[in-house]
Amino acid sequence: MPPPADIVKVAIEWPGANAQLIEMDQKRPLTSIIREVCDGWSLSGSEQFALRYADGPQLYITEQSRSEIKNGTILRLAISPARAARQLLERIQSHGIDARLEALKELAKLSADPTFATEFINMEGIGTLARLVESGTHFGEMLAFTLTAFLELMDHGIVSWDLISLSFIKQIAGYVNQPMVDVSILQRSLAILESMVLNSHSLYHRVAQEITVGQLIGHLSNQEIQTYAIALINALFLKAPEDRRQEMASTLAQKHLRSIILNHVIRGNRPIKAEMAHQLYVLQVLTFNLLEERMMTKMDPNDQAQRDIIFELRRIAFDGENDPTGTEKRKAMYTKDYKMLGFTNHVNPAMDFTQTPPGMLALDNMLYLAKVHQDTYIRIVLENSSREDKHECPFGRCAIELTRMLCEILQVGELPNEGCNDYHPMFFTHDRAWEEFFCVCIQLLNKTWKEMRATAEDFNKVMQVVREQITRALAMKPSSLDQLKNKLRGLNYSEILRLRQSERMSQDDFQSPPIIELRERIQPEILELIKQQRLNRLCEGSCFRKLGNRRRQEKFWFCRLSLNHKVLHYGDLDESPQGEVPFELLSDKIPVSDIKSVVTGKDCPHMKEKSALKQNKEVLELAFSVLYDPDETLNFVAPNKYEYCIWTDGLCALLGREMGSDLTRSDLDTLISMEMKLRLLDLENITIPEAPPPVPKEPSSYNFTYNYS
Repeated sequence: MPPPADIVKVAIEWPGANAQLIEMDQKRPLTSIIREVCDGWSLSGSEQFALRYADGPQLYITEQSRSEIKNGTILRLAISPARAARQLLERIQSHGIDARLEALKELAKLSADPTFATEFINMEGIGTLARLVESGTHFGEMLAFTLTAFLELMDHGIVSWDLISLSFIKQIAGYVNQPMVDVSILQRSLAILESMVLNSHSLYHRVAQEITVGQLIGHLSNQEIQTYAIALINALFLKAPEDRRQEMASTLAQKHLRSIILNHVIRGNRPIKAEMAHQLYVLQVLTFNLLEERMMTKMDPNDQAQRDIIFELRRIAFDGENDPTGTEKRKAMYTKDYKMLGFTNHVNPAMDFTQTPPGMLALDNMLYLAKVHQDTYIRIVLENSSREDKHECPFGRCAIELTRMLCEILQVGELPNEGCNDYHPMFFTHDRAWEEFFCVCIQLLNKTWKEMRATAEDFNKVMQVVREQITRALAMKPSSLDQLKNKLRGLNYSEILRLRQSERMSQDDFQSPPIIELRERIQPEILELIKQQRLNRLCEGSCFRKLGNRRRQEKFWFCRLSLNHKVLHYGDLDESPQGEVPFELLSDKIPVSDIKSVVTGKDCPHMKEKSALKQNKEVLELAFSVLYDPDETLNFVAPNKYEYCIWTDGLCALLGREMGSDLTRSDLDTLISMEMKLRLLDLENITIPEAPPPVPKEPSSYNFTYNYS
């Protein structure tokens, strides 16, 4: 007979004594259980003790967290959080250097525990640590442990960052500005400054006064602190007032941030880890977001300076030399010229730029092309003006619509997503990457228009093909703009048609009754094959990142399914693993029989708990939770869409439910198509008529009989 659900069997350790094996009744108060354990070892003052996990982060067990204890868990009897906080507070203020170092080392470890942190903070512990830093008397390991503990304590969100003193900020900034500082101190100092900037508007201004971008860029040559430095640059960029962002961008350009990142990070001798990829993605997004103001600015048809830009476009295309005076006869020809330039409004082309997006950004792109790539610009305009009217590619209309499309593809104006690492190396290879990207794409558009032999009525169709060409090329992650051109060259209109045909074939294939019957016969075995693949992947396991207030000191956990498919094993890790994690290192487990359901997206408990500021589409699309008895949850945020589909499908298969992800549908269609082609090509399974007609006929007239055996 199985034990009651409220009883868990655990082992409890105490230094120098044999472990106690007890059946813990989850309905009994923890104080009663601790008293009983203390009596077993003849320890008095049970109120001075608490239970902690023996493995992993070794967190304290509270009435709120005790439900997470599983059968077979090893616990440890320890001094209570309040007593531990009091002792450590006394020891870190002692005169003995060795004793103080050991106390700070232990404090740095315990500060990650929310129960201990609450007690330590209530005893004014953060103020004590701040004064130790402000004194400037701590160095080396002692300072590193002090900063680690401070950061961990603040990360719990119990105390507001606004309470931090200016002298503390100056001291932390001093470590960043000093040329020779221990790497561990520098890492923690940068992380503390980043948290200040992200969590307090007033502290942003103070940090911005103490830290210069030039000093941060100087740290990018050190591979140990690159991520921390870029993260702080991003934080300063993100929180800067709008009128300061352009100024900051100019400073970053003057300091050659882009080329330094390209040479020391992207093309460095170390692989780029997930956190660095995220920071590069954030920097890319923030850089492109500088275009938002122009993107949302309508052109004023009465603004002469803006109208002069359009005049300049006309002059470059059609005038050999600049004639500032002009003539009445020439002005009368403007309407014809504007039509040849491809504007929708031939009389007043300024009206073409009154829609946002893309607003004035489209005009900026056109002017850049005309001035920097003048030969290309003139060739595109004159080439189309000499075509028959029905086949001319309207440059002005195309440039405006292309700018709008590129803004959508690169999500200009949207905040960075917490879980996204989608940066493009090629955007770090040129100081005017956006404009150069536009120039490549407008040439692609012109080329595709010719390949499609399009007319004005085909405008939207051409734009759809161009969008597909660009998104497919970007997905290949070209490392430079030249490589992008090569990718796009291979994605001509014929290739797009071939890819579409191939993808359509994998979805539709043939619709004749024998083929439909063959699909129906094959589908169950293919679904079983996919199911086994998903379950095998769950057995291999995956690493997940814990979402927190800080990304710098990332925390990971690993989950995998037992080989007999009966238990989910999981546990915390210090760092992202390079391969499979043994079951022995995963301290927690959930019997599959206890799992009630799997929920995704906004239905997940951890998505409901997240604040509106941090909750975004990217994270929602990767979130899922396992609900299990008794009313417990295991919450996931997958590292990418592929892992999300693998795990949600695998868990559904485990529970005997339908696998419904896009990945499964795609795999099913692909594998069925492959299997059908193999069977149809097998001559042993095809019976050909004995007397074929002497004159070849269309393939549809042959009488094929399919043998499904």
